[in-house]
Amino acid sequence: MVASAAKNGFRELYTPKLVTILKEGYDLGKLKADAVSGLTVAIVALPLSMAIAIASGVSPERGLITSIVGGFIVSAFGGSRFQIGGPAGAFIILVAATVAQHGLDGLLLAVLLSGLMLLALGLLRLGTFVKYIPYPVTIGFTAGIAVIIFASQIKDLLGLRLEAEPGPLLPKLKALAGALPTFNLVALLLAMAAVGLIFAVRRYRPQWPSFLIAVVVASLLSALLQLPVETIGSRFGGIPQSFPMPHWPAISLARVLAVLPNAFSFALLGCIESLLSAVVADSMTGRRHRSNSELVAQGLANIASPLFGGICVTGNIARTATNVRSGAQGPVSGMLHSLFLLMFLLVAAPLASWIPLAALAAVLVVVAWNMAERHAFATLVRASGGDALVLVLTFLLVIFVDLSTGILIGFSLSALLFIHRMAQAVDIDSAIPRIEGDKADTANGAGRVPYDSGLATDRNVAVVRVSGAFFFGAATAVGKALENIGDQPKLYVIDLSAVSVLDSSGAATIAGFVRKVGNRGARVRIAGATQTVRRTLLVHGVRPPLARFRRSLANAIDDPARGKITKGAASP
Repeated sequence: MVASAAKNGFRELYTPKLVTILKEGYDLGKLKADAVSGLTVAIVALPLSMAIAIASGVSPERGLITSIVGGFIVSAFGGSRFQIGGPAGAFIILVAATVAQHGLDGLLLAVLLSGLMLLALGLLRLGTFVKYIPYPVTIGFTAGIAVIIFASQIKDLLGLRLEAEPGPLLPKLKALAGALPTFNLVALLLAMAAVGLIFAVRRYRPQWPSFLIAVVVASLLSALLQLPVETIGSRFGGIPQSFPMPHWPAISLARVLAVLPNAFSFALLGCIESLLSAVVADSMTGRRHRSNSELVAQGLANIASPLFGGICVTGNIARTATNVRSGAQGPVSGMLHSLFLLMFLLVAAPLASWIPLAALAAVLVVVAWNMAERHAFATLVRASGGDALVLVLTFLLVIFVDLSTGILIGFSLSALLFIHRMAQAVDIDSAIPRIEGDKADTANGAGRVPYDSGLATDRNVAVVRVSGAFFFGAATAVGKALENIGDQPKLYVIDLSAVSVLDSSGAATIAGFVRKVGNRGARVRIAGATQTVRRTLLVHGVRPPLARFRRSLANAIDDPARGKITKGAASP
């Protein structure tokens, strides 16, 4: 029976949502709805995929391949009904840096290794822990990525000619400043017109594909007016009208070790981005995704994508939201979006040669603007000092150091601040008269029973009430409070009815105190401990005869079975 339950639990964790919707019943009407939404998402993904690839330092068709291969696998095997996979703007700086350090083959190997890491994270059921990434960290790294994306597009926005563009922000800005004499006013005007058109379409015709419209109009203007701007054709020679065969990147132990840090960064960001995107889809639809199944699919997608020459795959919030708003019924929509992109690559790839790079830069400028989370950033800056510190530090580290460092340090600082706040939230009360008038406790679902107020003057009885989360951060403070109880009473009552969490450090503190007072002949009673708290204490040796458990404070102080504690006498 246990094995059967475990097997069913495993299936529940890792069954793709595609299987779920097929079991629920998938008819022609749902297929038509998915076809419409898939085509809509493909229209949005077409310019974005090429723009992200170019900004990442690789050729535009690699962005399309990523959406085709990775997007299909994410939808077919993922744990979200609506997730759309493909290249994402968040990876631009990481991919560009990896290409600069290790070349294209090094990039493909790093992506493949990140896929293995994501697969392992999913199989180890670690996907649920991503929800613990603090909100200020998420907003900080998202805003930092937005700044980096915008900086990466300055070259094409201004039509600058620059042989080698540095990756880090400050050297990049210095190099761009040096290239200002090559400024192309036509490219800037075309980019500004594209940005204006995107915002105009979104305002007056929000259901229309604003990115594609802007790119098509800019391409027509460039071709008809013979504008002196750089295009995909002039820089890359166009897009191959074929789909590549799979092949392994060059693999050796030395290369694996060299790209391992890059792979870790890809996996970390991919994990966060994809699960955040799935959460957004859940909030829009009321559904629940399977986080570990989603990570398994992301892992498979990142293993497959580089085999065909693609780059990093992750769930994309903007395309996933478009998929939901377009009426998608399930993962088939995402699979069809990949097939529509494949049709474009095989049929209409030559048309991409006319696309001006300034227009694609305009697309990414709008993406960066939308990513910036300006209102959330301003709100957090005005919030608590701790949240503002985490936000700003993460933001600056992402911009000036790297993404992984920003996330890890931001998360670590958030954890320390949380521990500090929780430790301060623990309350220790050792005066009986203050306890008498307390309101009912809700920590263990029961109200506090009043006790004889005459005991307030009994110097042989000491009552200590601990409230809040009694964990390692508060252990020292609680231990000191217990040690400071004066007059050496003969009975200690430790009221834990308001303790919601007790970890090993807290239990060890109580165990040490119980043994110490027991050595001088005093007795200890634990009042109101929940079943979980009691179990933790028992594991650490807090058990009769060292201490006895009572359901309430009144039972602990006035125990009919053992006699009432009176002045000058200890409980038997």
